[in-house]
Amino acid sequence: QVQLVESGGGLVQAGGSLRLSCHASGRTLGDYAMGWFRQAPGKEREFVAAITWTGAATNYADFVKGRLTISRDNAKNVIYLQMNSLKPEDTAIYYCATGATRWTLGKTSNEYNYWGQGTQVTVSS
Repeated sequence: QVQLVESGGGLVQAGGSLRLSCHASGRTLGDYAMGWFRQAPGKEREFVAAITWTGAATNYADFVKGRLTISRDNAKNVIYLQMNSLKPEDTAIYYCATGATRWTLGKTSNEYNYWGQGTQVTVSS
């Protein structure tokens, strides 16, 4: 069993930056690929980014367009999502999740097993 806790969300103006963190307990994150998803009010949860267990490969949603970067520090049991040039449409609850395998980079929720409770990101215009 893995417990995931996201942090780093908050209120930021358009064009600003935030770095989200996802800390794990119960298991080492180095055993998993990891993903970030988000869910805006009234919308379905959508894929943001994923990273394999060593960090050697990543995958991003098309809307990221170089603004967001996923990374990980297995020694600290944490993954990050650096978000730059934020837009109001980035407003959502952001969730981290463990991949079903060490190499999971998929964009669908059913490829991920354990989920955190989410952290709210609000971008004002």
